[in-house]
Amino acid sequence: MADQLAYKPRPGEIPTDPGVYRFRDADGRVLYVGKAKNLRQRLSNYFAPLHTLHERTRRMVTTAASVEWTVVATDVDSLQLEYMWIKEFDPPFNVRYKDDKSYPFLAVTMADEAPRVLVTRNPKIRGARYFGPYPKVWAVHDTIDLMIKVFPIRTCSDASYRRAMQTGRPCFPGQIGKCGGPCSMKVTIAEHRAMVDDFVAFLAGGDERFTRDLTAKMKEASAAMDYESAAKYRDKLASIDAVLGKSALVLPNTEDADLFGIAEDELSAAVQQFVIRGGRVRGVRASTIEKEIDMSSEELVDQIIQHAYGEASGVEIPRRVIVPTLPENAAELEPWLRARRGTKVELAVAQRGQRAEIMRTATLNAQQALLRHKTRRSSDYVARTQALTDLQEALGLEEAPLRIECFDISHLGGTNVVASMVVFEDGLPRKDQYRSFGIAETTDDTDSMYQVLMRRLRHLDEPDPSIPTPDSETGSGVDSSGASTGSAPESVVPEPVEGLVVTERRRPRFAYPPQLLLVDGGAPQVEAAARALRDAGHEEIALCGIAKRLEEVWLPGEEYPVILPRTSEALYLLQRLRDEAHRFAISHQRRRRKRDITTVLSEVPGLGPARIKTLLRHFGSVTALREATADEIQEVPGVGPALAEAVRVHLADR
Repeated sequence: MADQLAYKPRPGEIPTDPGVYRFRDADGRVLYVGKAKNLRQRLSNYFAPLHTLHERTRRMVTTAASVEWTVVATDVDSLQLEYMWIKEFDPPFNVRYKDDKSYPFLAVTMADEAPRVLVTRNPKIRGARYFGPYPKVWAVHDTIDLMIKVFPIRTCSDASYRRAMQTGRPCFPGQIGKCGGPCSMKVTIAEHRAMVDDFVAFLAGGDERFTRDLTAKMKEASAAMDYESAAKYRDKLASIDAVLGKSALVLPNTEDADLFGIAEDELSAAVQQFVIRGGRVRGVRASTIEKEIDMSSEELVDQIIQHAYGEASGVEIPRRVIVPTLPENAAELEPWLRARRGTKVELAVAQRGQRAEIMRTATLNAQQALLRHKTRRSSDYVARTQALTDLQEALGLEEAPLRIECFDISHLGGTNVVASMVVFEDGLPRKDQYRSFGIAETTDDTDSMYQVLMRRLRHLDEPDPSIPTPDSETGSGVDSSGASTGSAPESVVPEPVEGLVVTERRRPRFAYPPQLLLVDGGAPQVEAAARALRDAGHEEIALCGIAKRLEEVWLPGEEYPVILPRTSEALYLLQRLRDEAHRFAISHQRRRRKRDITTVLSEVPGLGPARIKTLLRHFGSVTALREATADEIQEVPGVGPALAEAVRVHLADR
C-alpha cells in the first residue's frame, strides 16, 4: 500500500479559513463530515503518512476517493453546517447513536382548548410541553396520580372530552374524581387553564411556592376550625411531598441543567443525560455510541451536545449544560445553543461540590451501561457462535476455540506483581475456573508472562486420571496420589480385563487444555507466551494477544497485527476477555496489598485489629500512613504518643 493518498490536495491548495469538509468514496457517497477552525491544519492530519494514523482513521481515508471543503464566515457557521450535513448524508464514519430504549415522557397538551396531561413516547405532539424522560412508565403514572390530587386537570382522551362537552355528561374519569377538566362542570375553561399553568410551573421547578401557599391555607383553615378543608390541604401537601420524594435534590432549587455522564473505550461510548429542573433529577436519557474514527474526549463531548440538542426543535435546552470536559470549540457551541434556546446557555464542567457528586453518579451509570452494551452480545447464542467462528477464521484456526484462557499481569510500580487467568467456554465466563498467581521475582512484564504460563502449562502434563491405573495387589483403581477411588459408573468403565477392576474419575478442571491462549499486550507479550509454549512442549495451542490502545490482535512471529472490523463479534469477545482478566488481576492485587499492610501493622506491639482498621480508615491509603509524622498518627482516636512513634518507626523500616 502506498504511504500517500492519490487524492491528497496539492500544497497550499487547502485554505486556512474555518469550514466544513467531506470525504467521499468512489461512488460519491459521503463517508465522513467534520469541521475545523483552520481547514489546512485539520486536513493535514488525515494526509500524514498512513502508518502513523490510527487504524480506523486509516481505514476511512483509504476507503475515500476524494475530499472537498466549504469555507464559512465564522466557527459557529461551521458547527451549524456540519450538523446539517451529518443529518442529511448520515455518514458511516461519524459517530452512530443508539438509544437504549424509547423512554416515556409526561406531556401537557398546551395547544388544546382544555390541555390534558398524558404519558407518551411521541416527542412531536404539536404545542405540547414535555417533562422527563422517565426511566419507567409506572413512574410517570404515579407522578400524574399524585399531581392531579393537587392540580385536578384533564386526563381524559380528546374523544371523551368532546363527547362529554356535547352531551353535558362528565367523562368517566370526571365521574370518579380522576379528572378535573371543564367536562366535569366544576370549573370553566379559564379556571382550568390557570390550573394547567400551575401544574406546568410546579413540574418546571416551582416547588417552594406551592408548598408555602398550601401550608398557609391549611393553617388558616385550621385556625378557622374548618377542619375538612384543612384536611384537604394536608392531603395535597402529602401528595406534593410524595412527588418531590421521587426526585433526589442534587443541586440548588434554582438550578436548571442537563448533566452528561460519559464512559468510553476505543470503540464505543455510553452517555447518561440527567435532566435536572428545579435542582432535581426529573428524567434520565441513555444512549450508546459507536465510534468509527479515533476521537478525543473533547471531540466526543462536542458530538454528544450536537446530537442531544439538534435532533428536533422541540428539545428543551436548559440554562446550563454540565459536561465532564469542555470541548475545544466551547466558544462556538454556546452561541449555537443560545440561538436554539433564545437566551444564554452556559457550558460548564463539574469540578467540586454537589455538581461533582451527581457527575460521579451519572458517570457510574454510564460505565455500567457501557459494560452492558459490551456484554449484551455475549448473552446471545447466535452472537457467541458468530464470535467464535469469526475468531477461527481471523486467526486461521482448524476449529473454533471453545475454551479460551486469557492472562493479564498487574503490578504497582513494579512491586506486588500478580497475574490472572480467566476462562471462557463457548463464549461465556467460567468464574469457577478463574485462577490468580503471585510472582515473587521478575524482571519485567514479559518475564512475568513467561513464568505464569509455564506454571499453568505444567498442569497439562499431569497424568490423566480418566485413564485407569491398575493396582496388582488390591485389584482396585487408584488415582495419582494413591488414594482409592472406588468403582466407576458402568457407562464409563472401559472394556473389562480379567482380574482387573478399573475406575474413572473426573479430570481436574485445571488440566483441560485451551484451544486458544489470549494475553493482554502486543508483540513482546505474545513472543514471551510463544516461548513458554515452546519450552512447555505445547505448541499445538493457538496464541494471540490484544493491544489495548488500538485494539490490534497480534499473532506470534507476525510483523503486522490482525485488524478485526469494529463491529466484529470476535473483537467484542476478545475485549471482554481482556477486560475481565484485567479486573480479576486488579482485584487480586488490592486484596494482597490490604492483607500485606494489615500483617505489617499487626507486628507493632499494642496495635490490634480495631486500631489497625481505624488507622487505615483515617489516612485512606498506605502511602499516606507511611508519610505521616508521629504527631499526625497520634491524632487518630486510641493512639497515644508511644504507639504513634512505634507505628512510624515500624513502617519506616519496611
